[in-house]
Amino acid sequence: MAHTLNIRGTLLSLEKPCVMGILNLTPDSFYAQSRTADTGAALRKVERMLEEGMDMLDMGAVSSRPGAELPDEEEERRRLQGTLQAVTARFPDLIVSIDTFRSSIARMSADYGAHIINDISGGAYDADMFSTVGRLQLPYVLMHIRKKPVDMQDDPRYDDVVTDLLSYFSQKMAQARMAGIHDLILDPGFGFAKTMAHNYRLLARLHDFAMLGAPVLAGMSRKSMFCKLLGCTPQEALNATTAAHMVALLNGASILRVHDVKEAVQCVKIFCQCRHDGAVNPDNNQI
Repeated sequence: MAHTLNIRGTLLSLEKPCVMGILNLTPDSFYAQSRTADTGAALRKVERMLEEGMDMLDMGAVSSRPGAELPDEEEERRRLQGTLQAVTARFPDLIVSIDTFRSSIARMSADYGAHIINDISGGAYDADMFSTVGRLQLPYVLMHIRKKPVDMQDDPRYDDVVTDLLSYFSQKMAQARMAGIHDLILDPGFGFAKTMAHNYRLLARLHDFAMLGAPVLAGMSRKSMFCKLLGCTPQEALNATTAAHMVALLNGASILRVHDVKEAVQCVKIFCQCRHDGAVNPDNNQI
């Protein structure tokens, strides 16, 4: 299914999967090399990611790594505001997503030119988020999580993780659409209230989420699902990430959220070439 997103009046086709580069404006993100110290460094990083083929940027000023305490609104705003202004001014054609769970930050970000709101909480941390995004008429990334980052990994359990997430998304999508949100992107939340086994089951069954009729974002870059399986560090997990990205693409992912743009762009290019030449079945993306 070829999805589209309404980006401030312009339709963006997701027939070719998009690469979303990560810009962390935090001092404590789990992958140390992704942390950005100041606006100048952020602009240089965005420019490099664009040169490597990035389709859209995801900016976040709150670390949601396991065990993280969430900063208050004032701190999130302080980290984000100046750099967001600088990025949208320097790169006016760049599609910018803002990783926030606060409706007030979503409003501020829209005022400064952001195009997408990416909410790890699926609207659970701020009761005004759905109505705010509905009024803003921006695409919304609806992610699955249980509890909060500080305790989300405390013995997460599901009857069946795929079935449970399908039910969760069905209910949340109905609520979001009632609030006026038309463009929804689904993120199963790899590493968020999931064991390693849950993560790999979701990856293997990612194609099941096509029944919900919305594009799927895969955010797995350098996460512990690889480190635990392979006995490596996030710094050593690039090859594993790329392998998992290809599995995600074969199983229908429309957006890859990544630290390493060049490698993800190459992965998408190979996938598209295989699809074009008939090596991938267009009905189910299986080789």
